[in-house]
Amino acid sequence: MFQFQPKLIALLTAIGLVIVGAVYVMVGPQINDKGAVGADSGGILSPLATGKLANFRPAALLEAVPELEFHDGAGKTVHLSDFQGRVVLLNLWATWCVPCREEMPALDALEAAMGSDQFQVLALSVDKDGLEGARAFLDEIKVTHLALYNDPTSRANFKVKGYGLPTTLLIAPDGAELGRIVGPAEWNSDEAKALVAEAVRVYGR
Repeated sequence: MFQFQPKLIALLTAIGLVIVGAVYVMVGPQINDKGAVGADSGGILSPLATGKLANFRPAALLEAVPELEFHDGAGKTVHLSDFQGRVVLLNLWATWCVPCREEMPALDALEAAMGSDQFQVLALSVDKDGLEGARAFLDEIKVTHLALYNDPTSRANFKVKGYGLPTTLLIAPDGAELGRIVGPAEWNSDEAKALVAEAVRVYGR
């Protein structure tokens, strides 16, 4: 019976490792450029956590954001997964939260400036009274670019571990969290626009 010699086995092993390494070099970066889950956004987005967006904390290991269920302005049930395919800025807010109310015009301006088929600001009210109070507030401050969404159960807070309001998550098209800010931010600033643009460039489809 034919037997492989040790030198031949070593040679074949070395060739196999070279082939695997070559495949990783060619394919690996292409996967990581567009598929966020399991990757690391820190090295990419950390340099943009500066100035008026210094409180942005990139995720070290990108994990899928839990599924959320809420209502749109017509009362229809929608899910966070319905928004996959674009970068999403998920902002949890409530009418009783003063910092939330103060940052809403900036979120509206960011959506007006950058909203597209690749990016959307998703402002999710967690007011327990439902849609009407949130609708009245948005009408009062003349928000014209943000769609109305509400989670009257407030479960979204706990699912995304958003224990303080406002909490804002930057989410990749595949549903992975790229990072977050706890507290208000100047979302219409140059720093915020640069962060969104980079997220779309790297993770967009």
